[in-house]
Amino acid sequence: HDQQVLDDLFNRADELNEDPLHGFLVGLKLFAEMMANMTEVHPGCLAASFVYQDQLFNREVRDLNAEGILRWRRRFRERLNLIAERYPPRDGVDLDAVADMAATLIEGALILSRALRDPKIPAQQIMLYRDFVRCVFTRG
Repeated sequence: HDQQVLDDLFNRADELNEDPLHGFLVGLKLFAEMMANMTEVHPGCLAASFVYQDQLFNREVRDLNAEGILRWRRRFRERLNLIAERYPPRDGVDLDAVADMAATLIEGALILSRALRDPKIPAQQIMLYRDFVRCVFTRG
């Protein structure tokens, strides 16, 4: 379900802007708006629970969890690669790490949001990631 939601958001962003950087920034803005419109704290992500309690699960479940996380990496890395073709990133920026930052940021924001009972945190964090991505690929 989450993958389809992200596909829909970023496909809509691509329809609104053909430039890969600006399309990605629009997609992140749409994602942040979706998270901001949630009326309750997001329940969290099963992937995080599975990682923290991995000793309770067999190898197949752990492998499925890892594959889900790698899907997030691939999704964002593909976008970053398209951006990098037109806007070379700043020197020394590891695009795998920037791709992983998206998942790290969302998971961390969901944990903070739940712990602090503050549903605004995920949208705020997505917007900070958006600002970071802009800085990685622009010189202004």
